[in-house]
This record gives sequence, C-alpha cells and structure tokens, in this order.
Amino acid sequence: MTRRFVISGTDTGIGKTVFAAALTAALDGYYWKPVQSGLEDESDSETVMRLGGVPGTRILPEAYRLATPASPHLSARLDGIAIDPERLVPPMTNRPLVIEGAGGLLVPLSDDLVFADMFARWQVPVILCARTSLGTINHTLLSLEALKHRNIPVFGVTFIGDENQETQRTIVKMGGIRSLGRLPWLQDITPDGLGEVFRGNFELASFAEVPA
Repeated sequence: MTRRFVISGTDTGIGKTVFAAALTAALDGYYWKPVQSGLEDESDSETVMRLGGVPGTRILPEAYRLATPASPHLSARLDGIAIDPERLVPPMTNRPLVIEGAGGLLVPLSDDLVFADMFARWQVPVILCARTSLGTINHTLLSLEALKHRNIPVFGVTFIGDENQETQRTIVKMGGIRSLGRLPWLQDITPDGLGEVFRGNFELASFAEVPA
C-alpha cells in the first residue's frame, strides 16, 4: 500500500490547505478532499492544484460538492442531501495520497457523524495542523485527546505561523507528539516558493516512515 496521510486541523482557516498543497507536491502524490463545502470561490482542490503546482490528473474528485460554505452537515441539509459515510472511502492510488478534512476533527458530517469518526474507520495516520498563536495549546491538546480517544493513529503535528518555541515545546511535551516542522505564514504564494519553504522547514524523509 502506498503512503497515505490525513490532514486535519485544530480549527478552520489555519492554513492546512496550504500545507496539504506543499506536502502533495513534495511527495509527488495525489490529493483528495472528501467533502467540499462552498463552490462560489476557489475550492480546496483548486487551491492545492494552484499553490502546489499539482497536475489536475492527481487531484481526485470529491465525494460530495456542497454549495453553501458552511459545516458539511448544514451545507448538505441545505442542498437537500444526506452524506453517506459509505461513499467516503479513500481512493486507491499508485502514489502517496494526501487526504484533507474540513476544519477540525469534530466538524459534523451529519447529526451523528463527525470527521474523526471517518478517520477512525480509515485508520490513516493523521497530521494535525496547529497554529502557533495564543490559544493553540488548548485547542491542540484537545484535538490530540479526541484522536487518542478514537484510537486514530497520529503521525505528528505541523505548526503553522510565526515561531513560538515555548508553545511548540509545550504541545510536543504534553501531547506526547512529535513536531514535523513549522510552515511560516506566506504572502504571494507560488508553487516554487512554497516548495522551497517546505524543503527548508521539513525533512521529506520523515514522511516515508509510515508503515506499509
């Protein structure tokens, strides 16, 4: 089996799609967004293709494309559909696969299903993206508790933002988690620029440690 990763976050809008773009490009892999909520602006799949320079042939189609930019359970309800977990099955690929969730771990897909439930079913190692700003210790440790409670394998944490050594140290120590690296905030992102920053802040070899 090829390497697979789930990219999740402690919150929405923290930069996990940018990290997913960088990782997909670095692994020369495929990207899959199971559920896309909001179609008026650029989708996450389109963002990964643009920022990572990932060919469109390696952007796999979403299981659900929902019109309203809202929590998937609400967006689906407004679209008049119900999300069927049986349709949320990671595709088989011949290259590494990067899967991106929506928002945080407990974002609901229905009234009785959250993303973390799907991650538990898949048993694909999760990379947790966390801010470095104030409040992130609480959010990150709570997210790690949710992962451990469901016996979801955790590959590591990726910090996003300005360096905050004490905060990062505390999360690694108290969460019993390893830091994969830190992605600084970037302006005017290009595929070449994002790739250079990724190579300067992450060891690509560490992403080869997922057991087959």
